[in-house]
Amino acid sequence: MSIFTPTNQIRLTNVAVVRMKKGGKRFEIACYKNKVMSWRSGAEKDLDEVLQTHSVFVNVSKGQVAKKDDLTKAFGTDDLTEICKQILAKGELQVSDKERQTQLETMFRDIATIVAEKCVNPETKRPYTVSLIERAMKDIHYSVKPNKSTKQQALEVIRQLKESMEIQRAHMRLRLVLPAKEAKRLKEKLKPLLQVVESEDFDEELEMVCLVDPGCFREIDELIRCETKGRGSLEVLSLKDVEEGDEKL
Repeated sequence: MSIFTPTNQIRLTNVAVVRMKKGGKRFEIACYKNKVMSWRSGAEKDLDEVLQTHSVFVNVSKGQVAKKDDLTKAFGTDDLTEICKQILAKGELQVSDKERQTQLETMFRDIATIVAEKCVNPETKRPYTVSLIERAMKDIHYSVKPNKSTKQQALEVIRQLKESMEIQRAHMRLRLVLPAKEAKRLKEKLKPLLQVVESEDFDEELEMVCLVDPGCFREIDELIRCETKGRGSLEVLSLKDVEEGDEKL
């Protein structure tokens, strides 16, 4: 006995659906469970590990594939891979309430972990525990945004927590070596970017050991490279200037 299967139907199992409305129509793509968030956070780079198929659907559960004309009208292209990437980036992941809750709880803890790893109490230079950061996040009623990466959200949490507790990014310790000719002029330019200058030694060149906010690292690096045309150098002595032991409130 032969079973007739319409050509525009594809059946898939164990699927996570990402849905997007565009041009008045609904479009869906079929992904592997747990892979959508990995793609959005940048942890997964291989699209074939995320998509079950490069097809675009009107309805994944019924296996109905979208018409080529509708795709071109809505997305301005009929390149399925390109359309899948757009839906993956901006669409809404369809999950059950229980799955969504588990996912949000996991992200909440991941964000707290990143904050705890990056921050200290500026008074004592001691790091905070993850559970203490989680409590503080609950106190400010922080709600997780499932479409934003945990790293981006951690930086946002640090900004918000600064209003209610003593917290800052742990400083990096750097050694800067500047050629004698440019040393004085360059030191003035660098001054606003340096938090603490721990030591200064001027012989044939200026050598400084200083603490900086990690957010300024790239700017300092570019400034030294451009201004000294590669003759100056920057060395990371430690990524975090912290004291031993956890901070307790």
